Parts: sequence; C-alpha cells; structure tokens
Amino acid sequence: MKKMIALVASIAFAFGMVGFAAAQTPAPAPAPAPSAAEKKDDMKKKADKKAADRMAECMTKAGTDDAKKADCEKKAAAAAKKAAAKAEKKDDAPKK
Repeated sequence: MKKMIALVASIAFAFGMVGFAAAQTPAPAPAPAPSAAEKKDDMKKKADKKAADRMAECMTKAGTDDAKKADCEKKAAAAAKKAAAKAEKKDDAPKK
C-alpha cells in the first residue's frame, strides 16, 4: 500500500514539474506593427478597391441603359476628384 501511495505521489510530482516547466516557456513575440506609410498605402488601396466595386455594381444595375451608365461614370469621377482633393489636403496639413 505504501508503494502505491508513493507511486501516485511521484506521478503527481512529475506532472506538476512538467506543467511548471511548460508554463515557463515564453510566449511568441507579436508581429511588428506596420509602419505609417504601409498603413496609408493599404488604406488607399482599400479606398480604390471600394470605389471600383461601387462603380462595377452601379454599372451592373444600369444594365443597357446609357443614361444610367453615364450617371454612374459621373458619380465615380466626382468621387475620385473628391478623394484626390482630400488626400492633397491631408498631405498639406502641418505635422505635429
């Protein structure tokens, strides 16, 4: 009986030591954050993609109606002009 208790106690001790050792391993380092330039490029790509998707969706809805297609093109051109003006204004802003 004493040997059985000693065996159970030694197994519990072994599992405890293994768990303690596993808990001490360092967590992997997080990925480095993208730089501001990369973020700006990603945002611009997303905005361009969104604009292209909206244009494609509008053209699909327009079907064969030339007036609706012209309206879609006009809206896309106005949005592109507005986005360019906004980007230019943002670049001209003084940096802190």
